[in-house]
Amino acid sequence: MSVTPHDESFMAAAIRLSRRHLGRTATNPSVGCLIVSDGVVVGQAVTAVGGRPHAEPQALAEAGARARGATAYVTLEPCSHHGKTPPCAEALIAYGVARVVISVTDPDPRVSGRGIALLRDAGIEVDSGVLEAEGRRSLAGYLTRQTKNRPYVTLKLAVSADGMIGRAGEGQVAITGPKARAEVQTLRAETDAILVGIGTAISDDPLLTVRTPGLEAQSPIRIVLDPYLALPLTSKLVTTARDVPVILVASEEVSLLQAEGLPPSVLPDISPTRGEIGERRDQNSGISDSDDSASVDVGQGASPDSISPPVGEMPGRAEGGTAPTDAADLDSRRAALEAAGVEIVYCNPYHPEVLLPALATRGISSLLVEGGAKTARLFLEAGLVDRIHLYQAPVVIGEDGIESPLDATDIPSGFIHMGAQIFGVDRLDEYERGF
Repeated sequence: MSVTPHDESFMAAAIRLSRRHLGRTATNPSVGCLIVSDGVVVGQAVTAVGGRPHAEPQALAEAGARARGATAYVTLEPCSHHGKTPPCAEALIAYGVARVVISVTDPDPRVSGRGIALLRDAGIEVDSGVLEAEGRRSLAGYLTRQTKNRPYVTLKLAVSADGMIGRAGEGQVAITGPKARAEVQTLRAETDAILVGIGTAISDDPLLTVRTPGLEAQSPIRIVLDPYLALPLTSKLVTTARDVPVILVASEEVSLLQAEGLPPSVLPDISPTRGEIGERRDQNSGISDSDDSASVDVGQGASPDSISPPVGEMPGRAEGGTAPTDAADLDSRRAALEAAGVEIVYCNPYHPEVLLPALATRGISSLLVEGGAKTARLFLEAGLVDRIHLYQAPVVIGEDGIESPLDATDIPSGFIHMGAQIFGVDRLDEYERGF
């Protein structure tokens, strides 16, 4: 049977359904499934919070006997392997579904093509690739972690009419209006983790949670690039760490310093690199308290050395705090932070091509980079941004403004303009890099 406009309509509904649990299904993708009989939806479901049960068995259970002879619309190829739950392909067969329409084939080698083969071997008609571009967009985090061994990275910037993202020395400065800020809350709710540099964490003292009523439980993991554990114990991040997880990414050299009792002044210099993950393993970097079995590669033309810390985002500099002065001070700071519920991991904070795969091993599939300017530039220069949300507002910052690392006139090559939306007086332009 050829794909019809009705197939596309039902698949579009399944994709919309799948977005309900983005950022809430742990390491599993958020999949949408519709069971349709005689043009009527008789069962529908999205992957449950936490990742189980999957969408298909829930939708089939809702449809019951009406699933026999029906068509199932699924945003991702049904799984075919026995894990913590039985294969979804077998459930579709057992309920007597006559046809399965799939948007995206699963790149997981345990599934890829096998789910489709299992269905066809049972006499079920299968059509795949329906609204594939839209399906891949809704599954971007999962697909990126599977194919690139890192989270899907979204960079969010709010830029004033004079090209600034804030004002030096004033902490948070409201650039966009309430409608645009509400949209950012939705973006946070759909994301596994949110990341800022230590300069922003100290100067703005942000909360980085979801504040939309009813969505507070969907707040992402909060990550701070904090090489020398300078985040104040009185900060909002630390004081709420037991409510919403906080991870500080500290320098690996700091871990060695604590072990050897050396002063911070002995830490080696680090030099810049750039580029997407390529084909060279860095054996000396990674998050030390995770099982990082993934390969970490550096792209063509890149150096395997660490990226140098952004000026102004290091403790003791213009945007930073006060670094511990010796091993005892570091150990005391670490103990106090951990007592407050903060998790500390050791991985070069300014080496994103190593940091991102390490985050992926912790089940983080999507990452929102929110600040500051230097942290944004770090990820842009490394070629590790997949999507840009660029808000433009009519306000003027004026003197002492912090210049944005980019604006609508200098979007990096390789990005496609996906469209624009208006929120009050503010404009959102969205750009994506192809998979």
